[in-house]
Amino acid sequence: MSRVANFNTINDYNQFNNNETLHPLVSVVDLSKSDPRAAHKMTFNVYCVVLKQTKCGDLRYGNNTYDYQDGTLVFFAPGQVVEVLSDEVYQPTGFALAFHPDLLLNTPLGRRMQDFGFFSYHTSEALHLSDKEKKLVMECFEKIAYELQQSIDKHSKMLITSNIELFLNYCIRFYDRQFITRDNANKGILEKFEELMNDYFSSDKPQNIGLPSVSWCADELNLSANYFGDLIKKETGKTAQEFIQTKVIDVAKEKIFDADKSISQVAYDLGFKYPQHFTRLFKQKVGVSPNEYRSLN
Repeated sequence: MSRVANFNTINDYNQFNNNETLHPLVSVVDLSKSDPRAAHKMTFNVYCVVLKQTKCGDLRYGNNTYDYQDGTLVFFAPGQVVEVLSDEVYQPTGFALAFHPDLLLNTPLGRRMQDFGFFSYHTSEALHLSDKEKKLVMECFEKIAYELQQSIDKHSKMLITSNIELFLNYCIRFYDRQFITRDNANKGILEKFEELMNDYFSSDKPQNIGLPSVSWCADELNLSANYFGDLIKKETGKTAQEFIQTKVIDVAKEKIFDADKSISQVAYDLGFKYPQHFTRLFKQKVGVSPNEYRSLN
């Protein structure tokens, strides 16, 4: 049975990896100081970003597994449970940045954490770094580590959180680059998304389930909702929700021409619980109400 490690505090994570705790709310962890380990499960109640520099077996997150290769950044957020699957004992190497949510209280970074959607990505959507990017990540870690070596004063929190924010801003840039360099794979996901929408609206799912949600679509495509949403936005300029709504309107325009059906029936067929919600969305997207559209055409 694999070992379970619970990281409720920064000290918990430091102890697990044989690192000294210099600050109660943040740490830059040298993973090479850790004892050799085998399969284990981790529960996080802190934020943690791990730069692995060794192959350590597969990671399981939810129902997905991912071959955790050298030179990837993986992001964990409070509330997440991750399992490392390994048949062999291995020596971890690399570095990790761990910080407690309390560090973010009353800081500009705390107000921006929702911008960093990659904390909710699956491990299969990890960030793969170039050598130049790895160097930049290590420079950010070193700045934070330097600050942790100093005596805590009134500037410490601002300098530490500012450097974490700088690092996370770079990660946004790196993910943008990854979305671009994986253009063909992304287009394959877009095609599958289109096909998923076509199949959905040609079935009885709208009447039984309702309108397709972003999270439902992401699950069907084996992606996390955040990664799926970010990918669609990068590829189309629209949010995933806007993309779904556009598809709903396209299907609605065809159904409206069925004179045997009332507008309310069209709304129910599309998965709307209330016809007035359909009318409001249609007018917002098309500029006229469904009834006006029907009479104009």
